Formats: sequence, structure tokens, C-alpha cells
Amino acid sequence: MKCAICRNGETRPGHVTVTLERDGTTLIVRGVPAEVCENCGEEYVEDSAATKILQTAEEAARAGAHLDIREFAAA
Repeated sequence: MKCAICRNGETRPGHVTVTLERDGTTLIVRGVPAEVCENCGEEYVEDSAATKILQTAEEAARAGAHLDIREFAAA
């Protein structure tokens, strides 16, 4: 797909690291499937992956985690 940010590059399948922070909790998820622009590096995380990461972040916050680092695991 054409990158919506730079409008010059094409995206390619890859894996990225996603970092979320909220109310003193930091969640880092490595190996998240995404489309990455070959020109500017913009990352487009798949909807299903984003949903799973947000659920994981909620669980970490409820558990009182300050820092949680995980590898992405598909459902």
C-alpha cells in the first residue's frame, strides 16, 4: 500500500516494537506484525494486533505493573 504519511513509499510486511504508557505503566511489545514504509519508516499495525496489545496493556495496568516487556503472540 502507498504510505499515507510521506505519500512516496510503499509499505512492506515487517515486525515492529510498540510502546504504550499510561498512568505509570509502560508496556513494550516486540515482534508486532505491521506494514512498514520503505521510505519514511511509518508503521501501520494490523487492527487485530492493536486490539490484542490494548487488551494486554489493560491487564498489565490492572495488575499494577510499572514496566512489562513482552513478545507478541498471535491469538
